[in-house]
Amino acid sequence: MPVDHIRLHEAGELDPARWGARGARLATLARLGVPVPRGMLLSTALVTRITDIGADRVFAGQIAGRIAALGDDVLLSLRSSPPKPEWGGPEALLNIGVTDARLPAITQRVGRKGALELYFRLIEGYGTMVEGLDPEDFENLVADQMKVWSVGSEGELPAEARAALADEAKALYADETGHPFPQEPADQLCAAVDAMARNWNSVSARLLRQSHGAEEDAGLALIMQRMALGVGQGACGAGVVHMVDERSGLPSVTGRWLPQAQGYDALMGLRTPHLITTDARKAARQTAPSLEEQAPEALAELREHYTTVANGLGDAHGFEFTVEEGQLWVLDAILSPRSARATVRIATDLARSGAISREEALLRVEPRTLIEHLHPQIDPAAPRDVFGAGLPASPGAATGRIVFTPENAVQVQAQGDAAILVRVETSPEDIRGMHSASAVLTVRGGMTSHAAVIARGLGLPCVVGASDLRLDLRAKAIVTQDGRTFTEGALITVDGTRGEVVAGAPAMIPPELDGAFETLMSWADQVRTMGVRANADTPQDARTARSFAVDGIGLCRTEHMFFHEDRITVMRKMILADTTEARQAALAQLLPMQRDDFVELFGIMRGLPVTIRLLDPPLHEFLPHSREEMMELAEEMDLSVREVTERSNGLSEFNPMLGKRGVRLGVTMPEIYEMQARAIFEAAAIVNTQNLEQVVPEIMIPLVSANREVEVVKARVDDIAGQVMAEREVSLTYRLGIMVETPRAALRAGDLAKSCAFFSFGTNDLTQMTYGLSRDDAGRFMRDYVNQGVFAEDPFHSLDIEGVGELLLLAARRGRRTQKELMLGLCGEHGGDPGSIHFCKLAGFDYVSCSPFRAPIARLAAAQASLMTRHPALRSQDTTSEDPDST
Repeated sequence: MPVDHIRLHEAGELDPARWGARGARLATLARLGVPVPRGMLLSTALVTRITDIGADRVFAGQIAGRIAALGDDVLLSLRSSPPKPEWGGPEALLNIGVTDARLPAITQRVGRKGALELYFRLIEGYGTMVEGLDPEDFENLVADQMKVWSVGSEGELPAEARAALADEAKALYADETGHPFPQEPADQLCAAVDAMARNWNSVSARLLRQSHGAEEDAGLALIMQRMALGVGQGACGAGVVHMVDERSGLPSVTGRWLPQAQGYDALMGLRTPHLITTDARKAARQTAPSLEEQAPEALAELREHYTTVANGLGDAHGFEFTVEEGQLWVLDAILSPRSARATVRIATDLARSGAISREEALLRVEPRTLIEHLHPQIDPAAPRDVFGAGLPASPGAATGRIVFTPENAVQVQAQGDAAILVRVETSPEDIRGMHSASAVLTVRGGMTSHAAVIARGLGLPCVVGASDLRLDLRAKAIVTQDGRTFTEGALITVDGTRGEVVAGAPAMIPPELDGAFETLMSWADQVRTMGVRANADTPQDARTARSFAVDGIGLCRTEHMFFHEDRITVMRKMILADTTEARQAALAQLLPMQRDDFVELFGIMRGLPVTIRLLDPPLHEFLPHSREEMMELAEEMDLSVREVTERSNGLSEFNPMLGKRGVRLGVTMPEIYEMQARAIFEAAAIVNTQNLEQVVPEIMIPLVSANREVEVVKARVDDIAGQVMAEREVSLTYRLGIMVETPRAALRAGDLAKSCAFFSFGTNDLTQMTYGLSRDDAGRFMRDYVNQGVFAEDPFHSLDIEGVGELLLLAARRGRRTQKELMLGLCGEHGGDPGSIHFCKLAGFDYVSCSPFRAPIARLAAAQASLMTRHPALRSQDTTSEDPDST
């Protein structure tokens, strides 16, 4: 028969499912030589049996003899030990064994006042746990005695008051229950065991633990231990201590302790707790002596045990401890609380010490929490005056002055101040202002809106969809729901990590990209097998991406190169040209500008792959909207304002995002793509003649739906490549591929792969078209959809595996069925989402691409995906092997 109870110090390694998490942990501590009070563990099976027939019958009278053998001054504790801490469990009962007959022996051990304190606490705890008495009745007894003896809440009752308190507690117990307080230690223990078993199986307890994932028949283990009393002569007390700083993860002793106390008294607010170290006491200007001053040997022992326990349990733990006459007793090891930054530090320190492997360290860090390292954050301890909230579109926090136009953002930056650009929603015209701003706030928009995407690329904190705020642009003010007004120039803080807008300038924590963070990233790069590239549109973006150790550029959106002040007018002249010749003349002006950008881009990436997307957005996005800009353009083109307006209106479309954009521009206005191809190849030729690291450009055609589109564009690109190679007498290698962002492209992937070297999945548009959702407007109702369970998560934030994911799988398989060496990448915003990255790993993708500031998140997520897919149990649960073609 399996053993159903075991001595704690003879247990060895135990299964938490059978002995509970705390029981298994205490057995490990005992095995490691930590001073744990001796005791007995009762298995979940035994406690279940006790529930059925009662502790008296299970123990068959053996308890009385065992307690008697310990001596009259030894007391016991009874603690619950559920298999998982989050499942709850009954509170501990302390000081079991105090009776009238044993009181003299206990008095001799801890003094009369201490013995009476232990007696009262047992009656109070036993009465509330076993008999269901009201704890407030016992609290009133204490309050009455304090009044009689004129003792304040911080004072100590004298022994006479303690004696009266114990007598009154016994009288209260007898009056409420109809029988005297039990005077046999064995009866006290058995009744407590029965009560804990009943409590565990109550309806409310069952529902609570089932809500945390427990099975309906989950069992409870129990721990009987000798009491470390914490009261008595000399240095006595109890407390909790941690050995690492919660915010940084660096070694630091923190905690609380309370002399003449038990359990968690130091954290209960019964009396003012003392600090652990003398330095902490002095810093807090506290006069009460620290644990270091009252029991220095105990603190020294705790420091030594920290390393032992960290190595034995494989994580940083603090301790619940008791000191009795200077001797240390450890009652439990408690996982040390930690911030996101501290988690990285602790994981890497444990791996360096050999307590865990590097692989375990990588798996312990949630990739999204690396945001805490990458951007400034509001200090968690700082007060927040939140006046608006929206979607956390781009992480980090920044403080600045409110501005309502991109021009004002540029002006404020030029004056040496920080600007917060506030808009209803941003457009490509706002990019210059976004470059100058410290953060962006929009009233409308979703996670893949223009503001969100550009802000993530720039590393700007951004909150979008803050619909509870109203912009009064005439008065240049933000009006909040509670009626407050923030005018232009007011100081506010945008917290893009939490999606909040805060008044004033709260204290900030700077980013931290070295030390433990750098170490973790290097380990991740050694493990991951999937590439991580960056979405980078400008040389500055490329430098940022390079600083985050990416494997190349997975998406260069060339349209963003045209919004600079010295280029936008030429671009507009090209768009509004009424003849091919006029358009080619404007393109000839743009060619050297774009070529110079590509030269710089290729030079920065130094031989790493660069995927360049040809012009994608509808042309109307480049056109002016204000009358002043219309007049400037008319003068530049030697036209009337009316003519400029008419030509601009002629480009308008009912649904421009589904209109003349992407490859449709390349087919109907081929000179645009020809200019871009020439700029790419000429830049590659220049860089390849200057550097040993040869550039192999990857040219990507956007918004493809049919193979014939690819063939038409490819023929022209190949022709331009031939011309450049002949003109410059060089040999160039390049790849041509497509951006799969329409459902038809996914369905026809087998056909499209005939003309392509790679597929890059643009999951922003693919999600938009699959759902029939506007990614710019979905933020208005997405929160309601997620809250009501219509969508499990915003599909623009985390890849929809069931729908969009199936299209990706189908396209990947059909494409590689046509061409085995077809390279697969993902360049939507999902490229920085850990769950989506894991899916891409399972689907056999070669790389993901995301904004530069999300690259570290993607690198860690890719490493975790590699580690998890190696595990046989995880591989057996993979359902992605089903072929969508068979459905």
